[in-house]
Amino acid sequence: MANEVATTGGEEQPGTSFDVNSLSGIEKAAILLLSLSEQDAASIIRHLEPKQVQRVGAAMTSMTDLNSDKVAAVHRAFLEEIQKYTSIGMGSEDFVRNALVAALGEDKANNLVDQILLGSGSKGLDSLKWMDPRQVASIIINEHPQIQTIVLSYLDPEHSAEILSQFVERDRLDLMMRIANLEEVQPAALHELNEIMEKQFAGQAGAQAAKIGGLKAAAEIMNYMDNSIEGVLMDSIREQDEEMASQIQDLMFVFDNLIDVDDRGIQTMLRDVPQEVLQKALKGAEDNLREKIYRNMSKRAAEMLQDDIEAMGPIRVSDVEGAQKEILSIARRLADAGEIMLTGGGGDEFV
Repeated sequence: MANEVATTGGEEQPGTSFDVNSLSGIEKAAILLLSLSEQDAASIIRHLEPKQVQRVGAAMTSMTDLNSDKVAAVHRAFLEEIQKYTSIGMGSEDFVRNALVAALGEDKANNLVDQILLGSGSKGLDSLKWMDPRQVASIIINEHPQIQTIVLSYLDPEHSAEILSQFVERDRLDLMMRIANLEEVQPAALHELNEIMEKQFAGQAGAQAAKIGGLKAAAEIMNYMDNSIEGVLMDSIREQDEEMASQIQDLMFVFDNLIDVDDRGIQTMLRDVPQEVLQKALKGAEDNLREKIYRNMSKRAAEMLQDDIEAMGPIRVSDVEGAQKEILSIARRLADAGEIMLTGGGGDEFV
């Protein structure tokens, strides 16, 4: 059934008997990396972001049915679409090492991980990108709120959202409002914070004299939070500062906003969305958004998806929201890579 989610342009690649469009972008990247030498794979992986390493590493571990047709199809697609190629994502050292051990065997995996992690040379604040959110929270939990604010503004929004979920509700509110009010950090202050972090663990000095934080940063972090946490936090912000809450809400991109993504963007996104995730997400979607999704699939795939949704029966709201969050995460990754264009609730570009 997953093969039926192919969007327009899903023809088989000439010269192979395998339809490469039945694979997600993450699966294609995993196959490509597994088909390279350790050195070449390491050279590519060290350029990925931590979350990208986590996702592609997990995909590599699940590749149990590789054959020459599938590998050839991925190579051909890569060569033909190299200008559009999207990087994917990965996580902590232990996770990456375990994932690659499962895919490549212990000796090869250890060598590959050493090249990736030692070669990256991350220090200070950048080291936090590779840590589990709970670990980061434990490191900064006793720091001054201003330091916590800078750290959360510096990291990727998805990572920061997971870190914030480890804080109590009162502290989450305080930090989110600080993030929204933050505009820039002086180079000297950022350098000093970087040195403090570097003394606690290894890590590349992020000497960016940064313009970090602000309303958009707060909105991006909120986008990645669980709905239950996000709703309570937004209500609390609204009680403190109604104008700030409205501005953050306008900058947030929610599932219903996918209706504003153009057809090509929807088709690109669907290639990376697992079928079971799409089923759950659309179970609780508005009719007009469902119809837009169906229009951007083959007729047979749309009919099968509709049948599957109708056959699902009742489903927990939390499962629907989780699936919608997963799709939004995919959409944001594609937007960051320039593959699709997203617009926020207020009509501003959100890329």
